[in-house]
Amino acid sequence: MLTLRPGSERGHADHGWLESYHSFSFAGYVDPSHVQFGPLRVINEDRVAPGGGFGQHGHRDMEIFSYVLAGELAHRDTLGNGSSIGQGRVQLMTTGTGVEHSEFNHSAHAPVHFLQVWLFPRETGLSPRYSEADFPSDSKRDRLCLIISPDGREDSLRIEQDAFIYATILDGETALTHELAPGRRGYVHLIRGALEVNGQNLASGDALMLEDEARITLAHGRDAEVLVFDLP
Repeated sequence: MLTLRPGSERGHADHGWLESYHSFSFAGYVDPSHVQFGPLRVINEDRVAPGGGFGQHGHRDMEIFSYVLAGELAHRDTLGNGSSIGQGRVQLMTTGTGVEHSEFNHSAHAPVHFLQVWLFPRETGLSPRYSEADFPSDSKRDRLCLIISPDGREDSLRIEQDAFIYATILDGETALTHELAPGRRGYVHLIRGALEVNGQNLASGDALMLEDEARITLAHGRDAEVLVFDLP
């Protein structure tokens, strides 16, 4: 079964310093038909204005990763981590028993554009943990690059959930296929560009949910950057 989630129907919030699009219910955006997809709970597309950011705040029992598309995002947390991540870098936090953190755009003139993604962990009460890694464009072009997995295989970041998350950049005739094991579900989020997924045409911001499907096929990409989720 294929279910299209049009990007134009996402929740939208504009706080001046932050413009955000919500694929699932979040904060003041409530949509009972889009609360979560398996363990996938949040996909927010955020643009933070120069000098803006999220002050220190806390999370528990959630796997949270940021995927930076443009600009630089400065991260600080109560685990002692501090860094600035730019385009192609991914940071992942297991918040577990509790972490407080902040994210800021310290640039005086350039916005930062990134995806913030939350998944429920395999269990609650885990020890908090932080990691980050670079996944440059060349590593994602015309191939499914594994960025997050339950065991850290292929130099991916390790998540506390039975989830495999891939990133790819497609522009041309290359077609990619990812097999889904029985009982698994897929979620494809098109960050930018245009793409055909299992025969469905997607535009920037669109997503496709796949249930009881044997595979995910990506084709006819036009300046397409994509996240592919293989979920329990």
